[in-house]
Amino acid sequence: MAARKRLVLVLVVAALVIAGCSSGGGTGSNGNSSAGSKIKIGFITKFPVDFYSIMVDAVKAWNKDNPNVEVIFAQGKSGTDDEGEIAAIQSMVSQGVKAIAITPTSPNVQGELQKAVDKGIKVVLVDNDIPTWNAKSSVVATDNLAGGKLAGQYLATNLKPGAKLAILQGVLGNPSLDARVTGMLDTLGSAATIVAKLPTDCDQTKGLNAAQDILTAHPDVTAIYGACGPPVLGALQAIKSAGKSGITVVSFDASPGDVAAILAGNEAASVAQFPAKMGSLGAQTALDAAMGKAVRANVDTGTEMVTKDNASQFQ
Repeated sequence: MAARKRLVLVLVVAALVIAGCSSGGGTGSNGNSSAGSKIKIGFITKFPVDFYSIMVDAVKAWNKDNPNVEVIFAQGKSGTDDEGEIAAIQSMVSQGVKAIAITPTSPNVQGELQKAVDKGIKVVLVDNDIPTWNAKSSVVATDNLAGGKLAGQYLATNLKPGAKLAILQGVLGNPSLDARVTGMLDTLGSAATIVAKLPTDCDQTKGLNAAQDILTAHPDVTAIYGACGPPVLGALQAIKSAGKSGITVVSFDASPGDVAAILAGNEAASVAQFPAKMGSLGAQTALDAAMGKAVRANVDTGTEMVTKDNASQFQ
């Protein structure tokens, strides 16, 4: 009888040990979360255009390689939809994200991002910086000033003497978009006379309207530079409708539409960004920050000049 009691006691102790080893108190495969749990991060993009679609697709591919992460996506309606991004930030905070990667529409979203940081949520800015805000963990983006300089060098080399250049700006006051114009002007030098500078909010229809105004006011314009892709596609429509030819058009983004226009001979060149790289590196940086790892303050995702010679590589 005593032997039977001792056997029962041994079995009970063994069962308790096994239960303790398999309880939720252990760490998962990433060493930071319980088995079966996932780290939530948010990924917010400005609005539905090819550039951001490529970025989101890259994050989804990255997520497949990081199954310990749950990515929550949100997107605004336009390049100036501050309210949409603010609502997305609030929603993600309520869903318990540990980090947010965001392509900010403007510094107007800073206040809501600061509230997230105050709650312990890490914030990584992607594509655009908010230079005066110091609570961000990192900026994963193109060096827009360097990209603008590439465009200026191309124009200075390829424009004929006496060239007249019109500039389609992006969103006025957006540091990244403004830098693309500043960089271009830095290296353009005296290669062209600037005849017009019009904002477009990076919108194709606004780019079309602006280009129409430029062609009407300056029928002798010989070149157009756009700080972002969609307005330049609008400008190409305006040029075609006006029956113009010989206008050198250079854009920034090298979106699929830009690349197709370059291959067709309608657009001269475009500064390529790498949205897929921004997406995957942005998500990884957000995850690293959420896990308490050290992250770089700035991650440059690179630029390259796309012309007819290499455009097929960017299709």
